[in-house]
Amino acid sequence: MSIVQARQEMKVMSPEVRGVTGRAMLVAAVAAIGGFLFGFDTAVINGAINSIQSVYHAGSVVLGLAVSAALIGSAVGALGAGWLADRYGRITVMVIAALLFLVQSFGAGFAATLFDLSIWRFIGGIAVGAASVIAPAYIAESSPALLRGRLGSFQQLAIVLGIFVAALSDFVIAAIAGGANQPLLFGVPAWRWMFIVEAIPALAYLVGALQIPESPRYLVARGLMAEARRVLASIVGEANAARRAAEIRRTVSTEHKPRFRDLRGRFGLLPIVWIGIGLSVLQQFVGINVIFYYSSVLWQAVGFTQQQSLTITVITNLTNVVTTLVAIASIDRFGRKPLLLIGSIGMFVTLATMAFIFGTAPVLAGKPVLTGMAGPLALVAANAYVFFFGMSWGPAVWVLLGEIFPNRIRAAALGLAAAMQWIANFAISATFPSLASAGLFYAYGIYAIAALVSFFFVVRLIRETRGSELESISEQQESLPVAS
Repeated sequence: MSIVQARQEMKVMSPEVRGVTGRAMLVAAVAAIGGFLFGFDTAVINGAINSIQSVYHAGSVVLGLAVSAALIGSAVGALGAGWLADRYGRITVMVIAALLFLVQSFGAGFAATLFDLSIWRFIGGIAVGAASVIAPAYIAESSPALLRGRLGSFQQLAIVLGIFVAALSDFVIAAIAGGANQPLLFGVPAWRWMFIVEAIPALAYLVGALQIPESPRYLVARGLMAEARRVLASIVGEANAARRAAEIRRTVSTEHKPRFRDLRGRFGLLPIVWIGIGLSVLQQFVGINVIFYYSSVLWQAVGFTQQQSLTITVITNLTNVVTTLVAIASIDRFGRKPLLLIGSIGMFVTLATMAFIFGTAPVLAGKPVLTGMAGPLALVAANAYVFFFGMSWGPAVWVLLGEIFPNRIRAAALGLAAAMQWIANFAISATFPSLASAGLFYAYGIYAIAALVSFFFVVRLIRETRGSELESISEQQESLPVAS
């Protein structure tokens, strides 16, 4: 379906557009709570890192592995989520993820040793990985074509809101206690409460997941046509529900039970799967999560106090939230590819600026010292970098991963791409402490090169998907899998 045709269809069903849009937004928002927990769980450790290091006497390598334990779990969760979603349904996977989030929040909060903490973080990572797969897949399958980009961006908005709330929560908890190591309620140290409060959104996710309908595509695949039409009526309107159900049934009827071996093709995998993996890996190789996992440590390392560093972290995360709202407003108007290209250029310039600042800064006691205008310029460059990521590679990658794969392999391909994203995330997060010890110039220089590579990757391989139905995109990818 073309954009013009889709708009004409929306005009025809105009009497019910407002209700349909509201319902679709509500369903997408509930699914995206998993993204909120994804962001919160991965970023909450930022405010606790120094306390964890001092309490457990951890070196930089061990600390990096402990911080990144959740990322290994995320890769495992992402790989398994697609299979579980196809076998037992999208809602079942959401419920499992919510329960894991809930349990690990208390486990991590009361961990007796660094090993215990790493195990609980790994379990939480499984939930994060599952949420990173199921939310974009569910939202893509449960959204009208004209709204799919915006609703798909809910995932990234939820992620950055989770990151922001985690940073704000860390800041407030540390401020109330007088420091992350100081006791708070019941004599429990503040840094442990930073993990425990995650139980609140985890419970909200569990309750919400039990209230929303199953994906219409999953229902059609299970032969539940009446239920699928009912769900579709609430998404695209009663007048279009039967037609959309028939389109989904037509594509499902040509498919067999999803298998990972269906992803195989020339060079080991189908070209479109390699493209999805490339998007996922490049999203991480530009170093965005270094800002969210280590920002408080980073700014303290160049002369800011702990409280100043936490304040800067809150501001950076707020910037990310605002720019994601910009992306939501523009992704269905301008398309996915233009946003990615603008973001790649902006990230390259800002990362190169930070590499230059840290590379030319005087070193005192093994740490760079930002003097004069270097400090404010580094802060501006860091927040500008977050802006360019937040309006492009943050939301657009999740939207594309929910759209670009053929219907018959979507869950499995998205699971593999998300798993590779988490492995890339682990590689970046685990190596940053060592790179930072060698010199921040090297870390930001490597990330700048990745941003430059991402520009040419998009130019060559990404095809625009704006305004097309998933069935149409699926047929295009099956017939012409490599974009030009």
